[in-house]
This record gives sequence, structure tokens and C-alpha cells, in this order.
Amino acid sequence: MTSAAPALSVLDLVPVRTDQTTTDAVSAGLALAQVADDLGYRRYWVAEHHNMPAVAATNPPVLMAMLAAATRRIRVGSGGVMLPNHAPLVVAEQVALLEAAFPGRIDLGIGRAPGTDPVTSYALRHGAGGVSDEAVQHFPQYVQDVLAMMAPEGVQVSVAGRTQPLRATPGATSVADVWLLGSSDYSARLAAQLGLPYVFAHHFSGQGTLEALELYRSSFRPSAHLDAPRTFLTVNAVVAESSVEARRRALPNQLMMLALRTGQPLGPQLLVEEAEKVELSPQQGEVLERMAQRWIVGDPAGAGEQLERLVATYEVDEVMVHPVAGAHVGTEPGTAPAREETLRLLADWVSTAARG
Repeated sequence: MTSAAPALSVLDLVPVRTDQTTTDAVSAGLALAQVADDLGYRRYWVAEHHNMPAVAATNPPVLMAMLAAATRRIRVGSGGVMLPNHAPLVVAEQVALLEAAFPGRIDLGIGRAPGTDPVTSYALRHGAGGVSDEAVQHFPQYVQDVLAMMAPEGVQVSVAGRTQPLRATPGATSVADVWLLGSSDYSARLAAQLGLPYVFAHHFSGQGTLEALELYRSSFRPSAHLDAPRTFLTVNAVVAESSVEARRRALPNQLMMLALRTGQPLGPQLLVEEAEKVELSPQQGEVLERMAQRWIVGDPAGAGEQLERLVATYEVDEVMVHPVAGAHVGTEPGTAPAREETLRLLADWVSTAARG
């Protein structure tokens, strides 16, 4: 392990359980962010996914505004905004306004995946947002456009022989930190080329993590944004007082991931007792077992050891935890106590390790 205990951050998809409405899920997410804020977590990022029955995080900037207003000091960001779905100016304006309202607390994590199915992707990119199917091809330029427009001086734009300045906001005094996100070597290579910090989506992929991080570090070019490589990774985590209970709480999210990867119908996230009634084939059981090996699942000591190995293997000084602990039948719908406990127990372990 590195000489110091890692800093911890949080990734939230704002999951929707079978016992929840969207209102309940958002309430639980706001409460979770406040717990993370109180525990000293460094960042709280929300994802962008569309038209998914188990995910309420459809609009990161809207969620970021709510989260920043509900917390005191934690950095709030996107993990991430899927830039090909949006006009770059709109993203720059939204994030610049958030930075103006909460200076020094806003992160813009940018990805290039659609974050949804093909039909919903078509609806996103053929509406009035000024984007198209070709947006993915222009991703590197769009990233640079967002960076330039958020800068206080903005950019000079020429249209029909007329040149004028274009700024995301008229009087910026600070700029949000911009990160590139990815689950392959594409974004690692681009982040290194542009001199931007980089995050690997280990919680989603779990494959090629080391190769992508090494590519980023070895190819990094210093820039006005960053003078040395800066990176961390995300990981799914479930921590409970016992390892048996942790494995029970991990099952609902594992079943959702299994359905997603095997093309099964998706629905709201099951409660623990509902998940335990699902019958799995031996092959499906093996998939879940392999999946769990890439997660942090266990009691505080076991989870801490897994975190320690993760940090040592990938040489990161920050880990973004995606707390995926399921809820039991009878849980108050607007709460997520098992997710909150994951954050508390993991933070307690890191604090103890730092003192030791």
C-alpha cells in the first residue's frame, strides 16, 4: 500500500429500488451525500444514465446543484457528463454557473459513451440540443471547446464573417476542474495528450485498468491545466458488520449488472430478500462470483484489506467508492441505510489505518 491511507470519494447513480419512487431515490441520494460530507469524503460525483428503471441520475448538472446546496465542503461533480449527448456550450454554461455558485467545489467529469440504449440515444441526439450521431467523432474537439468556453477569457468565434467572444458565463473568477473518464485506453490516451486528469471506470469494466493507467501516466504531456499525471479509479463497494451480510447486500446490484450484461429485461433494483429468491444457473452464479472479485465486499477488516490491495496494485492515492449495498424489506423508502453504513465503515477503517 502507499505510505498514506487513500483519500475516499463517492460515485452515485441514484439507484431506484422496487420500494421507491424517483422522489424517494433522490431523497436517499441527498442524505447519502450529507453523510459523505460529514465523514470527510473528498468528492461526490453523479453519473448520467437515461431511460433505465433502476437509475434516477439522468441529468448530472441538475443533481450537482441540489447536492452542492445540501452539503458544506465536499466537491460535487459529474461522473460523468456524456458529452456527445449535449451541445458543448450548454455543458460549459451549466458547469460555469455551478462553479460561480459554489466556487472551488465543482468537478466536471466528461465521458463519451451514450449512457443509454440506442433508441434513447437517438432521442437525445436528434432533438433540439444541436448534437448528432457524428458527435462521438468530434469528442476531442468538444472537450477542448468546453475547456475554452469555461475559461474567463472565453474564445473568439467567427460565423458568417463576424467574430465575437463566446464565454460560458460573463464574469468567471474560477473554473471547475475537468476530468476525462473512461473504461478503455481511448480516454486515457486523450487525457494524457491534453494534459488533463483521468479516471478509470473500474467499477464498470474491471478489465484493462492497469494498462489504461500506465498508458496515461507514460504518455502524459504537461499542460496549463495540470503539470503531472493525476488519476484515480472507481470501485463498487459493500461493507457491513459481517462479511455474510455484506454479500447479501451486494446481491441486488450484482443481479442488475448480470441482467444488463446478458441482455435481460431491466427493472428497479431488487430488495435483498427479493434478490435472494432469484434462481440462478451455475453459469450465472460463476459470473456473479467473478464480478464480486473486482468489488470491495466484506466486513470492515476484509474490505479494508481489499482497498489496500487495490491501492497498491494501481498506485492511486484516491479511490472513488460506488456504494451499491442493497436495502432490506421494510427500509424507509426515502433512505439508504446500507449504503450509508458502507461509507461510514470504510471511512472508519481508513481513519484507523492513517493513525496506525
